[in-house]
Amino acid sequence: MERLIVDKEPKSPVAEAYRRLRTNIQYANVAHELKTILFTSAGPGEGKSSVAANYAALVAQQKKEVILVDCDLRRPSLHRIFDLKNSRGLTNVMTHDFELKDVLQTTSVPGLRVLTSGPIPPNPVELLSAEEMESILRKLKEMADLVVIDTPPIQAVTDALVLAPKVDGVVLVLMAAAVSRQQARLAKEGIQRVGGRLLGAVLNGVEMKKGSYYYYNYHYSYGVSE
Repeated sequence: MERLIVDKEPKSPVAEAYRRLRTNIQYANVAHELKTILFTSAGPGEGKSSVAANYAALVAQQKKEVILVDCDLRRPSLHRIFDLKNSRGLTNVMTHDFELKDVLQTTSVPGLRVLTSGPIPPNPVELLSAEEMESILRKLKEMADLVVIDTPPIQAVTDALVLAPKVDGVVLVLMAAAVSRQQARLAKEGIQRVGGRLLGAVLNGVEMKKGSYYYYNYHYSYGVSE
């Protein structure tokens, strides 16, 4: 179940791992300003939405203005993580039914707002490829210190690859024991092939021993090994 762990269980080992992720991204890219970061995965069920949500919440806790955008227009989930309505959102802005200011929703985390997906469209990749999406990204950057974007898995559809060249960096989420080395390599190559800047990878669901019990942790690394 996808949860906002850093808010509900701030002292947990997983929350601490997320704080390391925030620090690694922050200090590993001091030469490049990161205003837009995209999260994706190789395949479905690897926890990309949870990672994106928890990362966005932690950045907001540093007294930053953060907007989290659900660009998974096929299986959106951010509204469930934050218990928000999804009757209107990104797709409504793209069709000019609403302005951004009318669909951004506040959360329990001060400084963090969410732009949910809105109604699921019949043509997600066409919408994300349109010039209107670039215009929305520009407006979002003017409204926040950081824009965090959740996208569908690369293996399933091309949505994330369409957006990858339009953002400042991409983080690839991989589920331990579920994704093969070849799948990880193909996802990495796909991002780089379209001109996306891969910041690193999060290895999700790593079983680590602590004392006499096991817990699931997150590990961040730079790039994806061959």
